[in-house]
This record gives sequence, structure tokens and C-alpha cells, in this order.
Amino acid sequence: MTPSGNGETELQAAERRIRSLPKCGAAKLARMEDTFRNLLEAIGENPQREGLLRTPTRAARAFEFLTNGYRQNLDEIVNGAIFSSEASEIILVKDIELYSMCEHHLLPFIGRAHVAYIPNGTVIGLSKIARVVDVFARRLQIQEQLTVQIADALMNCLRPNGVGVVVEAKHLCMMMRGVEKQNSVMKTSCLLGSFKEDARTRSEFLALLKE
Repeated sequence: MTPSGNGETELQAAERRIRSLPKCGAAKLARMEDTFRNLLEAIGENPQREGLLRTPTRAARAFEFLTNGYRQNLDEIVNGAIFSSEASEIILVKDIELYSMCEHHLLPFIGRAHVAYIPNGTVIGLSKIARVVDVFARRLQIQEQLTVQIADALMNCLRPNGVGVVVEAKHLCMMMRGVEKQNSVMKTSCLLGSFKEDARTRSEFLALLKE
């Protein structure tokens, strides 16, 4: 593993980030464990067999991690990382990986977010854009709502001239069940401010996505 700037390996840094995420609390975790244990019984499994003994605990911990966006807020995520700037052109961060959970079937959808904004006197720290995506992705979601939430959050905290967000994802609720279409990709967009009002700005944004 490659050491990071402070001497940590990438794995150690990832584990530290996971430990720092907000936790559910022991009582809520215990309730989730009971729920997963009941689910195993309901499908005809034996939660006491060797391979499943710790599955309710592991599943509860996994679900806690996958939904930690409920225990975070935008102010904590941004944490003052907004800086004065004379930049006035499109700032775009492409290919931000996202993992979320469909609120209809509790199955994952996995994809990428492309987030752009036009500064109006301030810019936001680069990593904060990815963190904003994660805050909303790590909640039970539909992709359409997720796209709007990311755009609204940046608009509210930065007050830029415009925000553009495009999300593309594959949904396991469509791939593993139902119509079982393996190659379908859903794309959603939310355009605010000059991205919505100015055709040239919108065209520039769409052109940048293709590069």
C-alpha cells in the first residue's frame, strides 16, 4: 500500500475515515441486528448456522455505513472550506463515484456524478464537492432526487452564478430483478442559475462532459 502524506497507508487512511463517520448508537444497531436476524428466518435460513452467526451484526454495521448521510449535515461537511476567488468560468469535477440505495427496493445503485458551478466571488474546496455527493448518496434515495439535492446544496452554500449536476448510474433493482436489463444506464440532470438560463453556458457544460 502506498503511504499517504502523513505516513499512513491507503488502507489505514480509509479505515480512519470509516471510524470517523457518525454512528447510529448501540440501541439502534441492536434493533437493526434483530431485524436482519428476523429476515434470515423469514426467508427460511437458520441464523444459528456457522456461516450466518455474525451476519446480522455485519449487515447492521454495513447498513449503518451505507446510510450515514442521515447523520451528517452540509455545514459539517463544508466546514468553512469556502474561499474568495476571482474565478468566473465553469469549474467542473467529473466522475465522482457514488454508491446509493434505492428507496423502493433497498438495492444499490452505482454510478458517477459530474458537478459544475460558476463562481460568484467564492470557490469551495475540491474534496468538499465529493463529500457533498456522498452525504446525499448515503441515504435511501431515488436518482432524480439525489441529483436535485446535490445541486441545491451547492447553490445554497456557495451562491454561485449557476450549478449543473449530471448523475449516471446502474440500478441493481432493474438488473437483478424485474426486467433484468443488465446494460441500462439512467442519466439525470439538474441545472440551476446560468446553466439553466443561458444556452451558451449550458452547451459549454455539456461539451465539457464529453471530453
